[in-house]
Parts: sequence; structure tokens; C-alpha cells
Amino acid sequence: MTDEPTPRAEPGGPGSDLGRRATLRRQQLGLSREEVAARAGASPDYVRYVEERAADPDIGFLLRLADALETTVDELAGSTTELPPGLGTAGRHPEVLVLSPEECRERLSTHGIGRVAVTLQDTPAVFPVNYTVAGGLIAYRTHADSGPAAAAGHEVALEVDHIDEAMSQGWSVLVVGPAHVVTGFYEAQRLDEHAHTTPWVGEGRHQWIAIRPTRITGRRIRVTGTGG
Repeated sequence: MTDEPTPRAEPGGPGSDLGRRATLRRQQLGLSREEVAARAGASPDYVRYVEERAADPDIGFLLRLADALETTVDELAGSTTELPPGLGTAGRHPEVLVLSPEECRERLSTHGIGRVAVTLQDTPAVFPVNYTVAGGLIAYRTHADSGPAAAAGHEVALEVDHIDEAMSQGWSVLVVGPAHVVTGFYEAQRLDEHAHTTPWVGEGRHQWIAIRPTRITGRRIRVTGTGG
């Protein structure tokens, strides 16, 4: 074990950005606080403190925490939030694997952020959207006169991916199918019930656009020896 600051009693209030990023990364890896603590050579109480309070750990602990979470200090600190993903170097022995439709659907899961490709005045355009999976549909909310709404009435493509900067690996899933405006009350209500979040860009986006997939394909880059 290493020496750690004594956690201060700070009632109430949200954790720091560092704590939120550490918590999210731990949950992505499916690890408990105890497991992260063991990997980082720290106590579970201190890991909880870092996640939930305005902690200011030293660089030594940050390095161990980043290693335990299979990421980098820059990622935990948010230094890369304004940069595009994929700045890391390529892995030594990458494999490109084709994902089955079932694996693609598993990665799409229940919700997330994807990019929908549409055509506006004969010009291709791509827009990020918060999507929701409900039954056989993939849907997102937007303004009725916005760029993403132009998908309605056309066959469109929605791409979702995940990049693991620390391991130089990741996956992408492409969904293709016709899109339509959701006009039925019960269908819109069902989508509202399935939605895990409002659009990140703000309120006022109440028009559901739904895609009924006719083709789902995906690929995964795995680096040999990472166990991923």
C-alpha cells in the first residue's frame, strides 16, 4: 500500500470531473471499486473518495489509477476532450474482426451517440445524435426543420463506434435502413419511455425520427495480447 491523503468530510455536492471519468471508465470495464483499488495499490475507501469527492490526488496515484483503468492520465484529467479520438499509435499486432449482426446489436445496446448521414440539397452531411434502441427501431429526437430530420423518407446510414485510446483498438457498427417521422402517439410514447436522456444539445427537440434497419454490419480492431 502507498500513503494516501486522508479523505476530507465534504457533505453533499457532485464529484469532480476526474471522479466522473474514473467512475465511467471503471463501469465500462465492469470493475468494482475493490478491484480497481487492488490494481492501483490503494484502499477502496480512497477510490470511492476520488470518485465521489473533489479529490486532488498526486501524480503517482493518478498514474496507478490510469493503469488500473487501462487508460491514460490525460484521458482521466480531460486533457483530450477537445481533441478527436484516435491520437494513439497503432498496436503492434492488430486484428480486424467482422462482427455478426448479433454482436452489432449487442454493441448498439440500448442507447448512445451515433452519426447519421443525410443528404441536404444534394450535399452529403453527417450529424451526431443521441439515439435510442426500442424493439426493432433505432430512433433519435431532433427539430422538425433540422439537418437530422432530413433523414425522414429516405434510406440513411447511422454509424456508432467506440475507441479505446489506451489499447489502440475499438469497433464500429453501421446501420442502414429507411427512416420515417414518428407520428403515432403510442409509438412516440414508447420511444419517450425508452429514451435514457434528452438530446445533449438541449431541449426543444421533440420530433422522433426512427430508422428500421435492413442491414447491420460491423468491424472490430483487436490488438493481440490485450485480452480484449
